[in-house]
Amino acid sequence: MTRVDTFVVDRSQQPGVQRYQRSQVSVHEAQETIFSFLLSIVKTWEVEDVLAQFKQLFFEHGETASTEVSSGIYALLFNNNEQEFRNTLKRSCYILINNWEVAREYQAIQDLVELFKGSTLNKYTVSPSLKRLRTWVANFAQSSDFEELKLFAARFTEVETPWTSRYTSYLLIQQYINTDNPLEQREAARSLSRKLKDQYKMDLAMYTAHSQNFTDSSQKRLKNPTVLGDGALRLIKAIVARKGQYSYKSLANLFSEQVQDLNYGSFKKSLVEYLTYSVKQPDVVKTLKHNLGQKLSRLYVEHDRDPIDPSLRLRTCNRIIDALMTEDQRSPSPLFTLLLSQSSSILLAILLLKIVLVSKSSHHYLEARIADLIRYYDQFPSEQCNWVINFLEVFQVTFAIHTENIEYNLISPERQGSDNFNYEKRTWTTEEIEACRIFSRIVTAQEGETTE
Repeated sequence: MTRVDTFVVDRSQQPGVQRYQRSQVSVHEAQETIFSFLLSIVKTWEVEDVLAQFKQLFFEHGETASTEVSSGIYALLFNNNEQEFRNTLKRSCYILINNWEVAREYQAIQDLVELFKGSTLNKYTVSPSLKRLRTWVANFAQSSDFEELKLFAARFTEVETPWTSRYTSYLLIQQYINTDNPLEQREAARSLSRKLKDQYKMDLAMYTAHSQNFTDSSQKRLKNPTVLGDGALRLIKAIVARKGQYSYKSLANLFSEQVQDLNYGSFKKSLVEYLTYSVKQPDVVKTLKHNLGQKLSRLYVEHDRDPIDPSLRLRTCNRIIDALMTEDQRSPSPLFTLLLSQSSSILLAILLLKIVLVSKSSHHYLEARIADLIRYYDQFPSEQCNWVINFLEVFQVTFAIHTENIEYNLISPERQGSDNFNYEKRTWTTEEIEACRIFSRIVTAQEGETTE
């Protein structure tokens, strides 16, 4: 364990006389002292006072309410390890963000981010330690770590935001699943991502219900949470029409039952058939079977004769997601580009849904790949990304409908007034779907359901 010599001010002497005592403090001890101090004050102090202490600690190199905390910063500076300092600063930020999020002090989160945009970091100083401190903090403010931090404040700003901000819930998933991130950051990312998704699902359900009242006032009150316009209602109806015995969930359950006794080689072949089942475009089916079949035939061949197990199933479904989304986690895969160039946004969304329905543990992995693609296309203006944005919107709607805490059903005109809101048919014509209305309701845990 690295230990650093620091000087601690002893104020127990006569007024005006300060005696410096040499004290050995390990980097770990210094970090824990800082974290404990921030955790203590964020729970008991006013927001303005917490922000002032944070600024004093990381921007001014000045005295704080705790001499030990000031000494901790000295220890980190004298250790001369910028990455260790950055880790400390990063975790400190998320300690505050987590607690302010719980306390609904949302403005405080934005104010914290704004601290890094102030002029303090550019002030001239003759102090080598203060110069090092401000240089390191300035470097942090230019890093990807700070870009991740800004996601927590972006939803509260009134300035124009990039088009990718609509999909913050997916960008946060990458922070959550990255085990290199501090626990506080992962928890903050998980909490905010879930909150944004729940809000989207609620907004979509409310919009769907009220948009069918055909009154101008109701349409003005409730904003469409998608950018699909009236196409959102047609999409929802088309997806909800696939219910009952032939629903995607039923097919996934049937597939899982049929392959449980197969060896891995046979499972891979069956997986391709399951994914392409009910796809009506022959050319697309041929493309999918060729591309996915080739990739799976070469995948984990050493296990082809082994029984399929949860680990193999998970890894295989994740590789299918790679093939459909991004294989290098940086740029779109050829199959992703091909499917969307053929205007197959709904098809791609359904393929991904079918994968998650047979491998629920792949859900976070899928969302992380969505985030990869969002970051890739972030370099282009929205006008050049309309086809990608259309897919992202379709994807969001599709997965929102198939959550467990909001239930969607179609109501046929001839069954209006019936108590049976689960009116189901084996097939629906386009005219029948258009004539139907959508009924949505929140399913509570008391009804025997488990919320997502």
